[in-house]
Amino acid sequence: MINVTNEIGTLRSVLVHRPGRELERLTPRYLEEMLFEDIPWLKKIREEHDLFAQTLSKRGCKVYYYHDLLADILRKEVVCRSMIDDVLSACRIGSTLLKESIRDYLRGMEAERLAEAFISGLEKKEIDRLAGRSRLSSYIREAYPFYINPLTNLYFTRDPGAVIDSGLVVSAMKTPARNRESLILQYLHDYHPLFADPQGEGQIPLWYKPSDLDSIEGGDILMLSPEVVAVGCSARTGTEGIERLAERLFSGPSGIQEVLVIQIPFARAFMHLDTVITMVDRDTFTIFPDIREKITLFRLKPTKRGGISISPLDSLEKSLKESLRLPAIRLIESGGGDDLTAAREQWNDSTNTLALEPGVVVTYDRNVASNDTLRAAGIEVVEIEGSELVRGRGGPRCMSMPLQREAI
Repeated sequence: MINVTNEIGTLRSVLVHRPGRELERLTPRYLEEMLFEDIPWLKKIREEHDLFAQTLSKRGCKVYYYHDLLADILRKEVVCRSMIDDVLSACRIGSTLLKESIRDYLRGMEAERLAEAFISGLEKKEIDRLAGRSRLSSYIREAYPFYINPLTNLYFTRDPGAVIDSGLVVSAMKTPARNRESLILQYLHDYHPLFADPQGEGQIPLWYKPSDLDSIEGGDILMLSPEVVAVGCSARTGTEGIERLAERLFSGPSGIQEVLVIQIPFARAFMHLDTVITMVDRDTFTIFPDIREKITLFRLKPTKRGGISISPLDSLEKSLKESLRLPAIRLIESGGGDDLTAAREQWNDSTNTLALEPGVVVTYDRNVASNDTLRAAGIEVVEIEGSELVRGRGGPRCMSMPLQREAI
């Protein structure tokens, strides 16, 4: 069952992606285009991700993998053919003959291998060799080497989507390099039984979809309670997308009665809301201290006439307290109170925690001061190694898309 009505209830199922060949196709020339600062070591990053998944499983969480779910639906010929067409349409291949050659090649693949190609990409030399002819790109080393680009960021599964209540947000990604991540999730929503409506009426609701155009990404969505969702207005999530999402949540069967908009600086260092603040207990958040004076807040609520009212707010603590209907809120600053330590550990995603249950979070072991600060505040910290995982600039929350949490 798909259902998430909070950020901290016991995590029962999650969608992840095990890093694969797509990362071996990263080169220094394409780091910026593919949103990396460095090239991870595949063997080590896989070991770290496997330990992360094992940590979740040992806590009773069912772990689903993107590749496996994608292969499931690609075994249906109608889905396979449709998705190949959609992927090729997005690849901007001008030659009709070339596009047909690639289409035939992909249709000849078994489901598992095709799923791999959609994730790890398709090199030009692979097709040109089979076609028995050379193309100009074969002679120019600087030419872009892929017909289908590798999805190097897919292991950050939080970004392409988010579950709100019993429905799904499929993100409209800000950067073109990640558009196919949303396409894959859209297909999973439309065709995989995991996303079927438990009432037997098709699939679960879709609150947002890539064709809505204005960008919105899952890392900016925090499910605070069954009635309140926080959405970051950031470098990756725009105002029109937030309003459209709010309208659908208010008018649909979501239970959401309030959207708390938290505007953060539009900067790579603060990519998403969950890179600067996450919820760790019923009344407790961890926050990067440098951000506290740089945010602007708004409360969106439905009007009786079906519109949206927008109210500016002046205090994060007060706003969270009111939204959660609590007498008090705790904000635990990362870095142990030291500005330099907080800045360094924030770069390694110290505040990007994943709650396993109330008061229990997964973090990277390298963020020593921030982890000690959480423990001193009574939070149980489950550490994982992340020396290679962190190179893509994301933490445990970024690497997970919760599908089901227990109510609290």
